[in-house]
Amino acid sequence: MKRTWPLALGLALSLSALAAGLGVGSTPYLGWHLAARWTARVGFPIFLTTYLASSLVRLSPAAWSRSLVRQRRWWGLGFAASHTVHLLALIMALRLDPAPRPLASLIPGGIAYLFILAMALTSNDAAMRALGRNWKRLHATGIHVIWLIFTLAYAKRIPVPETRQVGLVMTILALAALLARVLAHRRRGAQAFA
Repeated sequence: MKRTWPLALGLALSLSALAAGLGVGSTPYLGWHLAARWTARVGFPIFLTTYLASSLVRLSPAAWSRSLVRQRRWWGLGFAASHTVHLLALIMALRLDPAPRPLASLIPGGIAYLFILAMALTSNDAAMRALGRNWKRLHATGIHVIWLIFTLAYAKRIPVPETRQVGLVMTILALAALLARVLAHRRRGAQAFA
């Protein structure tokens, strides 16, 4: 349990958000809708922790950042567990929605879920050995696709008055995380030539 606690944290937070949404919603649809929204929100910081782990150790090498890198796999699995709960809530909200969404609007999220599943299934040493260089390609592509889907999902909420504040904060966090990755990549390049 000592190493796997980020997985337990992701699951506990998402189940708590699910229960809160269902408890607060005045109808089954509103409950599942809130559960879907809140499970996405609790999964986002877990995702950002995974997204930033290797960059933070380059930008601020310390015991805490090295610990993040050592546990990065478990943070990623914690995010996958959290977002599996989110998927359940989302499916229920969509099934109860009186105005169904067009299929095309579900494609970006579907792509993100394919990457989440592929990355979770290959988050082990055996898969790393079997896939070789393709393992890194899969995980690098997947984490950036998931980042993009989160960023676009929150950015589109900025023009809507009811969701403007959350959309703005989450979009800023996503862009700050990308900036940290860019700075860490530049630092790594500079150190290679030093």
